[in-house]
Amino acid sequence: METTQLPVAIIGGGPVGLAAAAQLVKRGQSFLLLELGAQLGTSFLDYGHVRLFSAWQYNIDEAAKELMEKYEVPIPAPDRLPYGRDIAEQYLQPLGQLPELKPFIHLNSQVLHISRKGLDKVKMEGRDERPFELVVQEDGTLRTFQARAVIDATGTWQQPNPLVSGGMPEIANPHIHYGIPDILGADRQRFEHKRIAVVGSGHSALNSILDLVALKNDAPATAISWILRRPNAASALGGGSDDQLPERGALGSRVGSVMASGAIATQTATTIASLESNEDGTVTLIANQNGGFVELGPFDEIIANTGSKPDFSFLREIRYSFDPALESVPALAPLIDPNVHSCGTVRPHGEQELRQPEKDFYIVGVKSYGRAPTFLMATGYEQVRSVAAHLSGDTEAAKRVELKLPETGVCSSRPIPVQVLTAAGSGSACCG
Repeated sequence: METTQLPVAIIGGGPVGLAAAAQLVKRGQSFLLLELGAQLGTSFLDYGHVRLFSAWQYNIDEAAKELMEKYEVPIPAPDRLPYGRDIAEQYLQPLGQLPELKPFIHLNSQVLHISRKGLDKVKMEGRDERPFELVVQEDGTLRTFQARAVIDATGTWQQPNPLVSGGMPEIANPHIHYGIPDILGADRQRFEHKRIAVVGSGHSALNSILDLVALKNDAPATAISWILRRPNAASALGGGSDDQLPERGALGSRVGSVMASGAIATQTATTIASLESNEDGTVTLIANQNGGFVELGPFDEIIANTGSKPDFSFLREIRYSFDPALESVPALAPLIDPNVHSCGTVRPHGEQELRQPEKDFYIVGVKSYGRAPTFLMATGYEQVRSVAAHLSGDTEAAKRVELKLPETGVCSSRPIPVQVLTAAGSGSACCG
């Protein structure tokens, strides 16, 4: 078979992976999609109880929307805020059932290895003309697929950063929870009337804090500590009323009000050096704080909202590059580096910025941001629109910019003090 007749392989069945499929369908290009989970949107189901801060209008790809409209699939109101489970159940899974997509989606499929057929990464001669070969474990059986291009949309959710600063993996402990536990629902008994530490300063941490405070209202013995590396907590609270995504701004405003009320104890400029498991089942954190070591705790439960990182293990035999600090696509690093700014706007970019040393291989979506925490789904949709256009031979469409992101209203050079933040409504909101 000629390489040009082979499909484009998409790895990952989240929003950006499905958007890539829809964009390729729109352009009459064949594809296959490989999803590790048993259903589409598995990662969103991990935090299905959490409400996103971006409304549906930012969460549905245009090509996917056209397909759904074609088959009269209900589309949520554009101004409504979805929960994580809504993204999976009301968008990704119905989209994946459409006849243009369903036959080409492989669930329970883990990509173990990618290479140019018959070549390791060192070989040069004729490399660009060779198809990609993907070794996949599908339902426990090894299969091999060939593709003319590969789009890696695997995300980072399944690769949390360790609790201990410096990246040293800690020994598994049943009292350390990565991700966003369902504090007010299925996980309630694990947290009520307990001493709890939330470690991290992103939107996941803010959401965990608000849920714990709501739990404390019913279970007053619950004690909450917030531990973050930043020198002050105000810099983690976002843009408040200046944020063009109101719920993103309100999330930080509500945490600011909680801090002002004294409902949580805050430890700033603090990194975790190690942890000790105590005989009574509690955990003590050994922390570096303001240049000295201190013991924090003991804690009954610890929520590690410490971010996540990309997995490159299955890319060993193809030529890819990443920023050495952020592990992002190199061209994006100066625009998203959290050491420099926390702005949520990124210069619109597409196929050209996402190119890798390996021709027709692309890292897109959350994974393209590496360890940076400021990704929005709309950014990923524009990425794959541009990549699909390029792979279809439409160079002009690939170069066009078709993206406008909402401003966060804050940069790290301009933090909003806690005392000027006011409460902005009730309910939960969360990370996009």
